[in-house]
Amino acid sequence: MQTSYPGRWLIVDLSSETIHREYIPPKTLEQFLGGRGIGAKLLWNLVSADTDPLGEDNAFIIAPGVLSGTSAPCSGRTTLLAKSPATGHYLKSNIGGQLGIALKLAGVDGIVFTGKAKRPVYLAITPDQWQLNPADDLWGQGVRTTTNLLKKRHGADAEVVCIGPAGERLVQFAAVMTSYYNAAARGGIGAVMGSKNLKALVIDPRFGKLEIADPDGFTRAVKKARDLLYSDSIAQDLHKFGTARDVDLLNELRILPSYNFQKSHITGEMRRISGRAWPELGYLKSIVGCGGCIYSCHRFTRIDAGKYAGTYSGGPEYETVASFGSGCGILDPEPVFVANALCNDLGLDTISTGGVIQWAMESIQRGALTREDVDGLDLSFGNGDAVIEMVKKIGYREGFGDLLADGVARAAEQIGRDSEKWAVHARGLEQSRVEIRGAYAYALAFAVNPRGPDHLHSECLAEFGGTKEGIALIKRLTGDEKYAIPNTEDKRAEIVRWHEDIYAVSDALGLCAFTTTAAYSLQEELIAELLKTATGITLTGSSLMQTGKRILTLERCFNLRDGLCPEKEDKLPWRIMHESQPDLPGGGEPITPERLKRMLSEYYRLHGWDNQGMPKKATLDALDLAFTLPQLSAAYSKCSNSKENTDYN
Repeated sequence: MQTSYPGRWLIVDLSSETIHREYIPPKTLEQFLGGRGIGAKLLWNLVSADTDPLGEDNAFIIAPGVLSGTSAPCSGRTTLLAKSPATGHYLKSNIGGQLGIALKLAGVDGIVFTGKAKRPVYLAITPDQWQLNPADDLWGQGVRTTTNLLKKRHGADAEVVCIGPAGERLVQFAAVMTSYYNAAARGGIGAVMGSKNLKALVIDPRFGKLEIADPDGFTRAVKKARDLLYSDSIAQDLHKFGTARDVDLLNELRILPSYNFQKSHITGEMRRISGRAWPELGYLKSIVGCGGCIYSCHRFTRIDAGKYAGTYSGGPEYETVASFGSGCGILDPEPVFVANALCNDLGLDTISTGGVIQWAMESIQRGALTREDVDGLDLSFGNGDAVIEMVKKIGYREGFGDLLADGVARAAEQIGRDSEKWAVHARGLEQSRVEIRGAYAYALAFAVNPRGPDHLHSECLAEFGGTKEGIALIKRLTGDEKYAIPNTEDKRAEIVRWHEDIYAVSDALGLCAFTTTAAYSLQEELIAELLKTATGITLTGSSLMQTGKRILTLERCFNLRDGLCPEKEDKLPWRIMHESQPDLPGGGEPITPERLKRMLSEYYRLHGWDNQGMPKKATLDALDLAFTLPQLSAAYSKCSNSKENTDYN
């Protein structure tokens, strides 16, 4: 029987094909917990400012959350970390499915891969042993085929984690896939796996079992958490209709990104592309949940008739619908389903894939590209067949898809002709499909996200005031529920700060964001109760949030060490900062550099950073992060003009 919190990690040197177990010291476990926290600490230790993201020196880390494998509701998630091929800097990506549960039941609290295998390999793990095996026969196969072959070889109960052809070909936004359709997709984590000739992991957890520190207390805490989650305002909608449930409503509210963020409203019948319509249209075949989930917000869809008949896959989620649907000017759900299925099997991030295709469409629209440049495709907005063909070209790096496979920043740099202005990215990461010109807390959160502008770091849904739980939270954070409106600068820093901290805690413990930052049922004290009764580690709600601050600040230090001064670090896409969005209520003024600077100033103050955005020495000391100082001296000399930091050397 495994304990629920042993700190047992596998260290896999792919170059020498050796594996050994290491134990994380208890003090480090208490400071960083697990999942994203321990992963960030190990990544700091293992890579440097000079590490090539696709080189042998990069580390690839798989870190299940502390509560993964327990009965804590909506737990089971896993963080994957590396240096990002897309941005060249810090990357954490999170994945659901069964992976975290399988690893914990197999007695593994995390895995570090270093080096590069001489040939394609996969790692097989059971509760009794672990072994690297040849994967030559799997190389080149899609996610479904790879998963099926490994399940046939190792048993139907085995959990498979793998990359598809996109990861093998080092597409800069390749995903790591598990349970067929669950993705750790952002930032190119799949390309890191491919660069190491690591095709897959297969985990057999059948004989594992976790021991809980206080079974009775944990049962009570779990029941309390379940009751709160079931009663949350969005629980029923999430279960019935999934994350794409409100696409048509967002369009009516004029906050739906469309035509590569040129508009926030699209004319036409939107209901068919919304998740609410899929059951009645016959596309929805089942409702699916990740391991440990009580919401089951995932969909399984299939097209039964017409030219796309036989297409099936998990999803699509909201971001996928906004990427391949409204973003590409497509209102027919079927091309979106096909593009989603292709991305899942090729192993591609749907946000980035849709983002680069939208950029190419607008480049055609503006004359920066011609039809000949894009392999003769009619890549105009609204052409679903062309989108589907371009997804294939990207996944296999064929023709014009080879350029897009390097991401929108590199594509715009190569094409030029002002196309950077409609390349919606910051620091190389394509932005999530959120119209942040009408959501200022989101805008601030995107600007300071260490991996780039997206929502899976501090999802500030409460600023919209759409639920009673969100409004109550805004009142607690700001002192007044009047701040539960999205288009004001006031109190945005306070809102972002709390969401960041609890999101870091959620990732460390393996909790879904729908428990803490996209819904608000589980807050600090109850999470601390779950942790204590599961593991015996006693933290108060406030000390748990301090752990979130520690994780977040270490991630900041990682990018500072890489040479990203705050004026380069804390930014948004050019379009968002310089173009208004007249479709938005109130005119959708851009998040200008001056506006962002005002919000950043208060954000830095709340962090205990100087007015340049550099963590003060006293702040690092208080967070037990003084170990970063020797490697940060050059960054402070280069980036900070503040007299507060004269003692860093």
